[in-house]
Amino acid sequence: MAVYEISNGKITVSVDSRGAEMRSLRRIDTGEEYMWSGNPEYWGKVSPLLFPLVGTLKGNEYCFGGKAYAMGRHGFARDKEFKLVSQVSAEMWLALEADEETRKIYPFGFRLEVGYRLEGMRVKVLWRVENPSDEPVYFSIGGHPAFRCPFNSGEDRSGYYLDFDGNETIQCTRLDENGLISERKVVYKTEGGMLPVREELFCEDAMIMENGQIHSIALLTPEKKPYIRVEFAMPVVAVWTPAGKNAPFICIEPWYGTSDSSDFAGTWEERKWGNKVEPGKRFAAEYTVDIG
Repeated sequence: MAVYEISNGKITVSVDSRGAEMRSLRRIDTGEEYMWSGNPEYWGKVSPLLFPLVGTLKGNEYCFGGKAYAMGRHGFARDKEFKLVSQVSAEMWLALEADEETRKIYPFGFRLEVGYRLEGMRVKVLWRVENPSDEPVYFSIGGHPAFRCPFNSGEDRSGYYLDFDGNETIQCTRLDENGLISERKVVYKTEGGMLPVREELFCEDAMIMENGQIHSIALLTPEKKPYIRVEFAMPVVAVWTPAGKNAPFICIEPWYGTSDSSDFAGTWEERKWGNKVEPGKRFAAEYTVDIG
């Protein structure tokens, strides 16, 4: 296990080789940290990578090629050791490849690369999924970065706001008690795209927005000043914090994938918002985090 650091003179990012997880995003001139600390009292992760599963499988297993495979929520990549591929002053890449252990629960050949590139006050998080095998690879992938909220000491999280790209209304899919997509939908009316951070937003786990409704979400101080903005082109995004804990962080999660629905009866390759890479091809995606 190792921690790698890159900097461009304005911001510094630290990445753990375990899960290729961004553990720190710090502004150099002020020394301010923007990522959640990972205190296990609330949640021990900071910015885990979700692969090859986003969300929860019905019955915690899936079917592929006539065989059932068990896999826990959000897949295995976040707990695997990645190898450093390259590192320069403001960019690094880490990689994970299929092995005997991964094939027991995920019978595909793959190479997963995670990159971090610094551009001004922005960090780009980059994903590549390569298929070195002779058969198609099916997968989901997503980010789960957690940001400090409240950001300033002495403030309460309830005074903060979420800004949903100026959308006047947003429709959220909700999860059932098993972490599966339910039939329940909730529509929120915003104030010019803004919603106050309230505990009831998370009483049914994550707020999940599908169908490419949103492409930018920001966290705002009580003065409605943005200090974090996440931009993405994914079809699904979730906003989450542990229900009922008043935890001092908010996650903004761009996803290519989601949980199974409570009535799902399909196979692995039929999962909603899933992805497919043909032999010898590559899937690539990215999202960005801007700090104020």
